Amino acid sequence: MKWIGRRGSGNIEDRRSGGGGLAVGGGITAIIAVVFSLLTGQNPMELIGMIGGGGGGSSQQEAPLNTNATQDEKGHFVSVVLADTEDVWNKLFSDAGSDYKEPTLVLFSGSVQSACGSASSATGPFYCPGDSKVYIDLSFYDELQNRFGAPGDFAMAYVVAHEVGHHIQHILGTSAKLDQARGRVSQEEYNQLSVKLELQADFLAGVWAHHAQRMKNILEEGDIEEALNAANAIGDDRLQQESQGRVVPDAFTHGTSAQRMRWFKKGYQTGDINQGDTFSTNNL
Repeated sequence: MKWIGRRGSGNIEDRRSGGGGLAVGGGITAIIAVVFSLLTGQNPMELIGMIGGGGGGSSQQEAPLNTNATQDEKGHFVSVVLADTEDVWNKLFSDAGSDYKEPTLVLFSGSVQSACGSASSATGPFYCPGDSKVYIDLSFYDELQNRFGAPGDFAMAYVVAHEVGHHIQHILGTSAKLDQARGRVSQEEYNQLSVKLELQADFLAGVWAHHAQRMKNILEEGDIEEALNAANAIGDDRLQQESQGRVVPDAFTHGTSAQRMRWFKKGYQTGDINQGDTFSTNNL
């Protein structure tokens, strides 16, 4: 990805020097959430009831935050990716006659406190709708390469864009579908809704890549393959097979490797947000 020398976002909050102090306790639900995060490397907040409702966009822009994120290469890289998401989504929202409320990206190390509760690095990158912030421990950059076999800077860009995709879902009220279903449907049905939400975030990451390339020519040879490799590496079927030696489709929460790659690719190829309605299709 062509990122060196380009604008970084001002919506970065660097908490790496403070240490969040993961709270002890939380009961059996928190334990299950930690196990879930270890298996998927994704946000376990869905399991502990932290996904909030939707809501309309706002015309107010997030004030730039003091940050030392650019003091290291990886921090600078994700700030450039976040800036690219800001430029793309501001334009798409503006073209649709609306305003885009930019999220903040929090860099942390070890553990962090969010409006959705405490989390450790084992949680992996996640989005919290309670404070409209994306949380990333940059050690996940190395984990993508070493644990998941998904190297490359655009693999990490895909992860950032996926979490920003959850922010788009929160703004548009899509996330509320999952929240409203909690406790009203079976666990299997709830998991299916979770899969649809995650696949849509993959689609939105592809939409971002499409428009970022058109607007800024950011892609280098092999970048899309890096993103698809990352999507493949964190599919539910692959993670379950590696962790427990078998695949349990009813327990899927993020989608198979093939589904994740297909929806990212569809978003990238079309660039059309209207083609990402994963909730109304049975052909995921």
